[in-house]
Amino acid sequence: MKKPTSYVARKPDENGFIDYPPQEHETWRILYERQLEAIDGRACPEFLEGLDILGLSAEEIPQLNDINEKLKKATGWSVARVPALISFDRFFELLANRQFPVATFIRTREELDYLQEPDIFHEIFGHCPLLTNPDFARLTEIYGQLGLVASKEERVYLARLYWMTVEFGLVHTDDGLRIYGGGILSSFKETVYSLESPEPERQGFDVITALRTPYRIDILQPVYFIIQSLSELHSLTEMDLMAKVHEAMKLGMLEPRFPPKTA
Repeated sequence: MKKPTSYVARKPDENGFIDYPPQEHETWRILYERQLEAIDGRACPEFLEGLDILGLSAEEIPQLNDINEKLKKATGWSVARVPALISFDRFFELLANRQFPVATFIRTREELDYLQEPDIFHEIFGHCPLLTNPDFARLTEIYGQLGLVASKEERVYLARLYWMTVEFGLVHTDDGLRIYGGGILSSFKETVYSLESPEPERQGFDVITALRTPYRIDILQPVYFIIQSLSELHSLTEMDLMAKVHEAMKLGMLEPRFPPKTA
C-alpha cells in the first residue's frame, strides 16, 4: 500500500522485546521532546489524556507489549507489529479487529522532519494516544470493517475520509481550535502550520466534501476539516458511510488545491 522503502522493521525476541540500538533511542528522544513542546496548547485534551494513559517517555522507544497493556485496558485495542510495507487487505483486517499496525523501525536523522512511510514514532506518538478514546477508536474500527469489503474505487474514497479525520483532523474545544489528527501531531512543522499559518483553508467538516477532496501525502495540507467534538466521530460510525461514498462517487472529485506532483 506504500512505495518501496529501505527501512527494515526490527524483530522481537522470544519474549516480545525489541532491542533497539542507542542511536535509535536517541532519535526517539529528539522527536519526542520537540513534539511534546510543539503540541503544547495545540493538541486536543483527549490526545493529552491518551499520552498520560500510555505513559510514553523520552527515554526510550516504547515496547509494543507495554502499549498493548494500556490500550486493551482503555478500549480493547492493541498494536500489531508489521514490516514497513503491508497490503491494503492486511491494513483493513487489522483495524477491523481493533489492532493498529506499527512498523518497528524509526526514521534516520536525515529524515527527521519528514518521512513518507509511517515509522514507530508516527504510529505510537501520533495515533495510539487517541486509540484510548472510545469515539476515535470506534471510527478506526468501522473504517477497517468498511475497507475490508470495499471495492478498489470505494477504498480510494474511504482513504480520503481517513486522511481528513484520523490523519489530519482539527477539532473545536473550549480552549479554541486544537489538533486530533495523528499525521499532524507527529509532524513538528505541520503542528504549527495547521493552526497558525494563514495559508491553509480550515472549514467545518462535511462527510461528502471530505470524501471528494483530493490530497497529497508529500506536502503540507492545503485544507483541514474541523469537527465540533470527538463525539462527531462517533456519529460517523452510525451513518451508512458506504452510501455516502457512493454519493460522493456520483458527484466526483473536487478540484485539487495543490499543484500536480512533478516527480
